[in-house]
This record gives sequence, structure tokens and C-alpha cells, in this order.
Amino acid sequence: MAVLLLAITGSALSAAERFQTKELLIAVDSFAGGLDHPWGMAFLPDGGMLVTERPGRIRFVSAEGQVSEPIAGVPEVVAMGQGGLLDVTLHPRFADNRLVYFSFSEPGEDGANGTAIAHGRLADDLSALDDVEVIFRQQPKARSNAHFGSRLVFDRDGNLFATLGERSAPRYRVLAQDLGTHLGKVIRIRDDGSVPDDNPFVDRPGAMPEIWSYGHRNPQGMARHPVTGAIWTHEHGPRGGDEVAIPKAGENHGWPIFSFGTEYSGAPITELKEHPPEFASPVWQWSPSIAPSGMAFYDGDAIPEWKGDLFVGALAGASLRRLLLEGDRVTGEEVLLAELGRRIRDVEVGPDGRLYLLTDEDDGEILRIVAAD
Repeated sequence: MAVLLLAITGSALSAAERFQTKELLIAVDSFAGGLDHPWGMAFLPDGGMLVTERPGRIRFVSAEGQVSEPIAGVPEVVAMGQGGLLDVTLHPRFADNRLVYFSFSEPGEDGANGTAIAHGRLADDLSALDDVEVIFRQQPKARSNAHFGSRLVFDRDGNLFATLGERSAPRYRVLAQDLGTHLGKVIRIRDDGSVPDDNPFVDRPGAMPEIWSYGHRNPQGMARHPVTGAIWTHEHGPRGGDEVAIPKAGENHGWPIFSFGTEYSGAPITELKEHPPEFASPVWQWSPSIAPSGMAFYDGDAIPEWKGDLFVGALAGASLRRLLLEGDRVTGEEVLLAELGRRIRDVEVGPDGRLYLLTDEDDGEILRIVAAD
């Protein structure tokens, strides 16, 4: 049976609102609403998009903004705290194989859980994911409801990058430096979950072969640069120290040995006062924290003034951040949509060149941005 579309619309932005930015006037409207803490979205080549809801549902949202009933086939998720159904992306050859990839917090034994990645084949009528298979499980699972990561991005070679949190608690955070675990890592796997032969630690005894980079805290943003093809990430710091980085093979990003932030109590993370040279340096950092989530390079044509800029959603900062770039260097920042006061969970560029945002709310919306004229 074909997926049922529901006439659900957003309530807070019933009509387009206009906001003046540095270069232009933009219009923001509610493309769709009625979503329960939406987390990730992926545009389909024949129109519309898939959107995940953290409690454990994937919905199809049509090109007209109609929201479907939940798509069948999603496995059980741990929907508590920061856990649940997380990111979603399409296989690079989706038009041929219809494979959809998604990450979620998977239950384990004795109350433990961990980030997992699965794929399934989207039915032609959009009603279900068939042949769902888990292709990666973070090890070890932990008894925590925080810091799952996790964004999914395919690189130009068809390898899948995923970000994995270090699960927050002090007994787990130290494992971000342990190559024998997946906690606090960026990983790279093939589309079937196997390990590429040129991963940096594939031949190191005791190391998890999927690891690409390590020493991360809770990375919830990742995007592929449209020109260079490099994978960029950002991650939550504690109290300050949110970082944007370009993780390279084998790099150590320092957590929890060093951070620009402090403990939530105000106590220092470590006694180190300066960034150690042996750790990869971020290209940008926020102190105080904005709690970044979601990230996209703008490569559309609908807003030429923003071409090549990097956009980051802010949860605690309740805004959209525009980072101006010159090559791999951030030269400035503009705070957008602070007037709305929305927690922005994800940012994507649509096929129409507009920016699409997910708001992290019980009655979450998909906001759409375009030049006002």
C-alpha cells in the first residue's frame, strides 16, 4: 500500500517572514510541521525528502510539504535522552539501488546502548524499508543516554563517513583516546560496512580498523566540501569549545586531554593552557558554546550571495550560523534567525537551491529559506 500523506502544516510560521542579513533580505517559511524532534533529512531525486524523528520514525515529506505516516521497517531504537533515530542519507547510486542509510541508538544488554548504522531498500511506494540490515555497531556499548554522534556522509569514492560520540560520562570520555574502541571517533567504512584497505589504523594491532580520526567529543555535524571533496565536521564542546574541523586520516583531535571549553561546573578540563601541537587544530571554535548540530556548504544558485559559505545549526544558540570561508580558513561569522529562537537540529541545501532547516521541538518544523525577491 502506498504511503499515506497527511496535511500537516507548521503553526508558528503560517506565512513567510522576512529578515535582513548582511547582504540581502531573506524570506523564511514553514515548509512542513507536526514533526516530533526531527533529526536528519535527505532529499529524494524524484522529489520530496525523508525525515527522521528521534522517537524512532522515518517519514516522507512530499515536494508540497505533506508529511506521511511513518515508513515501516525501522528497527527498535533507544529513544531516551539524546538517543533515538538519528541521521539519514542516501546511497550515491540510490536511483539504481534505492538504499537508504540511517543511524540510531541501538539497545544492548543490561541497559547498555550504542550508535549503530543500518541500511534498507526504500519501497517504490515509499511505504517501507525492506531488507534492513545493520552494517556497523559502535563498540563497546555503554550505559548512557548522551553523546551518540552521529552524522552520515558519503565521500566521492563511495565510502561512508560517520561521527560517533564518546558517551559523555567521565569513565567513557577517556576512551576517545583509545584506538581499541569506537567511542569519540570519526569512522570510514564501505557501503556494505566492510573496512577500506587504506584506513589509517587497519594494520595496527588492537585498533578498531574503521577509525579515521579520534579524540572527538560529540560530533553532530558533517558535510562534504563541494569543491575539494574534503569531509568537514563539527562537535560539541563542554562549556565552550565547540569546534569545526577537517579531520584527516589518523589525526588526534585531543579530547579529553585538551579542550577550549571547561566542565559544566566551571572547573578546567585539564591543566593544559595552550593547544598542544600534536593535536589537530580546529578551523573555528565557539566559546561560549552554541551547541552546533547539522552542517551544510551552500552550493546552490538561489542565493548567490551565500555561495561557498558554511551553515551550521545551533541548539543552545537557537540560531543559524553562517561561516564565511576562504579556502579552508574561516574569515567571519554571521548569526541568522536569532529572532525566531529556534533550536536548529539540521541544515541541508535543497535541489531548488533553498536552505532547509529542522527545528528540534515536540512540534518540529522544516523551515525553508530563500532570497526575498
